[in-house]
Amino acid sequence: MIHIFATEWQPLLQGFGQTLLCSIIALFFSLIIGTMFAIFEIMPNKAMRVIGNIYVEVFRNIPLLVITMFFFVVIPLYVVKISGFAAGTIGLTIYTSAFIAETVRAGIQSVDGGQMEGAQSNGLSFWQAMRHIILPQAFKIVIPPLGNQFINLVKNSSVLAFVAGFDLMYQGNMIANDTLQTMSTFFAVGILYLIITMPLSYYMRHLEKKLA
Repeated sequence: MIHIFATEWQPLLQGFGQTLLCSIIALFFSLIIGTMFAIFEIMPNKAMRVIGNIYVEVFRNIPLLVITMFFFVVIPLYVVKISGFAAGTIGLTIYTSAFIAETVRAGIQSVDGGQMEGAQSNGLSFWQAMRHIILPQAFKIVIPPLGNQFINLVKNSSVLAFVAGFDLMYQGNMIANDTLQTMSTFFAVGILYLIITMPLSYYMRHLEKKLA
């Protein structure tokens, strides 16, 4: 394994960078999109609730690889050509956002309903009450499951290997095929994934204790 790190550090470093970049982009946008659809699911407007429910149920129940391949194969054929990295990142964002939506929705519904009524009786709109009163409390409640979703997102970023996204898994496969050192290569890849996921896991635990 040390030999792999010493001789193949350049492709491993490139893969690490691609995995980290994909994870950061997907995490940021999936949190925003997921929160938006979570709010849709609990809105008084029935049409918005239906939209939110359809989005969540559809993308939670389609495999990540299918979503990614749709953007990698179908979209370039009929819309616009995009890279494997972009296709993988978009697929990962959409897939993860559906799970985040359900997590955030559960957090919102665990907040006392009287707080929304009280906020609106004091002149706040639905969106103002959601932003300033409900969501801050909901996020405190759902930090543990959100942390699990973020870690799953990093691990699921390996889907980029199927669409030539040049991530860690893709580079690991290339190195293993070239050097025939399969065990050492994937041990190295596993350690690099841990470098991303372990600090994220510890940070989420720290945040949970801090906000308890």
